[in-house]
Amino acid sequence: MTTKLRLVLALLAVGACAPLVAHHSFAAEYDNKTPMKVTGAVTKIDWSNPHVYFYIDVEDAAGKVTNWAMEMGAPGALKGRGWTRTTLKIGDVIIVEASPAKDGSKHANARNIVVAATGEKLGAASSEGDAKSK
Repeated sequence: MTTKLRLVLALLAVGACAPLVAHHSFAAEYDNKTPMKVTGAVTKIDWSNPHVYFYIDVEDAAGKVTNWAMEMGAPGALKGRGWTRTTLKIGDVIIVEASPAKDGSKHANARNIVVAATGEKLGAASSEGDAKSK
């Protein structure tokens, strides 16, 4: 085998492994042993691969408002559970059950969502695997 062919094969092997490294592990990033529940108004929705994110303003007991980033599953997984780009809207007040980030940042993996105004329960197709339930 020539040196050029070995180099090409090595580069192809490294390139094929890159997606495996790029995707994070749920257990490495989130603490599922310390579930949290927050209520807030949706401020932003980012419907893109590999995960859908939404952001909510959460007010603590002292009245301080903090913006939380909430990760959900991939757009395709959400669509399979009945979600569309307009299931959540800016300004919707929602209750989110989630697993917080292990690093203490205001970032969590959403497991279940309840629309406060209607009581509609939505699963988040998260990496943890909770399903949509109505």
